Amino acid sequence: MKTFNISQTLLNTIVRMLPIHAIILAMMVLGPPSASSAIQADHVILIILDGVGNDAIEATSMPHLQQLAQEGASTQTAQSLSPPLPVPAMASLLTGVSIEKHRVTKEWETYDFSRSFLRAPTFFDYLDLAGGRDTALFLMDERFYQLSRPEIYVDSQMCGTAKPQCNPITLVGHIQDYLKKVTSEGGYGFRIFTIPALLVAHLPEPAHIASKRGFGSKPYRQSLQAVDTAVSKLINTYREYGVLDTTMVFVIGLTGGTLDSTQAKSPSGAPANSRSTVPWIAWGANIKPRHHVTQPVSIMDTGATVMEALGLETYTEWDSHAIKEIFQTIPERRTTEKLF
Repeated sequence: MKTFNISQTLLNTIVRMLPIHAIILAMMVLGPPSASSAIQADHVILIILDGVGNDAIEATSMPHLQQLAQEGASTQTAQSLSPPLPVPAMASLLTGVSIEKHRVTKEWETYDFSRSFLRAPTFFDYLDLAGGRDTALFLMDERFYQLSRPEIYVDSQMCGTAKPQCNPITLVGHIQDYLKKVTSEGGYGFRIFTIPALLVAHLPEPAHIASKRGFGSKPYRQSLQAVDTAVSKLINTYREYGVLDTTMVFVIGLTGGTLDSTQAKSPSGAPANSRSTVPWIAWGANIKPRHHVTQPVSIMDTGATVMEALGLETYTEWDSHAIKEIFQTIPERRTTEKLF
C-alpha cells in the first residue's frame, strides 16, 4: 500500500485553501495524516476491535489500519486470553490483571442483570487517581456494561447489538456528537467538559458477523471495511479539533480472526491461535515511526502503556507492564502529588 507522509502544518494550510467538498474528497483518498512527532501525548484514542486478525489488516479491505500499522509501532504476535472470550478479555485489558484476579469468567459471556459491576479497579480509576484524567467510553456490546462502574470521571455510552441501526459508523457519529457537546459551554449534561484524556471506542461488528455468516463471508469482509472507515473518521475528527498532533492512537484486538473461508461460522470454531493472536498497533504523538515491537505483548499491557504515554504512574499489582520501546522520548512524569 502506498503511504502519504504529509506534515500537519502543510495539511492545515491546504485545508484552509480548499472548499469543503474538496476537503471531504481529500480525507476519503488520503485517510489519516502521518503523525510521528516526539511531542508527548495529551490525548489517547484506544480503539478496541473484536474478531479482526492481522491478516485482515494486511489485506486491502482495511487500508487505513494498514497505514497505521506501517507508519507507527506494531506487533503481529500480541496475545489475548486463551481461550479468547471477549468479556473476560475486555476485563483483563481494562484491569491489567488475569482472570484469576478480576474474576470475570466465561459465565460473564451471558449478560445477567442481577450480576454486580466489575470489582477490580480499571485503568480509568488509576488515570483519575494519578493525574485527574477523564475517560469517555463508547461500547457496542451490552455485556460490557458491567465492566465499567458509573464514575464522575467516566462518560459512558452504549450502542449495542439490541439496536439494529447501530454499526461502527453510527458509533463514530455518537462520538462526534459527544465531542461537539463537551467542547461547548456547559457540556450539555455530560460529566466531562472538554476532549477527554482517553477516549475508548469498541468496534466488535466483525466478530458478530463472523458468528452468523463465517469469517470468509462477504458480510464479514464488508464489516472489516466499515471498521476501517470508522477508524479513519475518528482520527479525522481529532484533526478537525486541532488536537491530532498531541494524540496517540492505539488499535488493540480482544479476539482475532481469519480470512480463511473454510473456517466454521462460529468464532469459537476458528483455530485457537488465530483467535488468541491479535493486532496491537500504536500510532501518533511520540510513537516511533515504522517500528516493529520486539518484546512480548499482551492485551493486559495496554492500560499500563496508556498511562506511561500520558506520564502517569502505573501499578505493581498489575500482571502487565508498559511497552516502553514504542516511545520516541521518555514521557515526562505528570503524576499528581495527591497519589502519595
